[in-house]
Amino acid sequence: MLLALLILYVVTLVYLPITERFRNYTMIIALQGWILLGIAMMKLHAVNIWEMLFVVTETLVFKALIVPYILLRTIKRTKINRIAASGKSQFNALVLSLAALTGSIAITYYIADPTMDVVFFGAALYALLSGLILITVRRRIFSHMVGFLVLENGVFLFAMAVGVELPGLINIAILLDILISVLMLGVFLARIGDSMKNMDTDALTSIKD
Repeated sequence: MLLALLILYVVTLVYLPITERFRNYTMIIALQGWILLGIAMMKLHAVNIWEMLFVVTETLVFKALIVPYILLRTIKRTKINRIAASGKSQFNALVLSLAALTGSIAITYYIADPTMDVVFFGAALYALLSGLILITVRRRIFSHMVGFLVLENGVFLFAMAVGVELPGLINIAILLDILISVLMLGVFLARIGDSMKNMDTDALTSIKD
């Protein structure tokens, strides 16, 4: 069951570069939250019961509920719908994503360590690379925020890989969860919502200049 959840998680990462709608992004982030909740419940059975409850509660509240709600509310307020990108851009992003998946598998095989769950490590590394690709290839600010969320999920998944041996890493991942959630709440629920409809990174650069 744990392996099936990890495979499903990887599938959501492969789907990211080929989707155009921001609502699909939100659904993927929500699905990843529920997947990580299931992984946490099965993976951390050996840790202190209170620590496990804290991790599970944080994963459920922030990843699976609050963050998707913020994203949906942002889409509704700003009326953004699709990525301003061509099919060629999507194809390039997909190629980069598949290359990242291949590289993650190769790196995981090369540095295989008996003290670390290599499957978790490979999925976490692919999540980190997928987030970076999304931030690099897409221009919309909303896409960048989703990319940061994917990166953060990768950090959390990496913490799961060594969580039983180093529970402190899980606490760091949780703090990162809360930090990003607060930042999203401050940025996307601010009064600049309407002006973000057509704003991208180039527009921000011109404003800064």
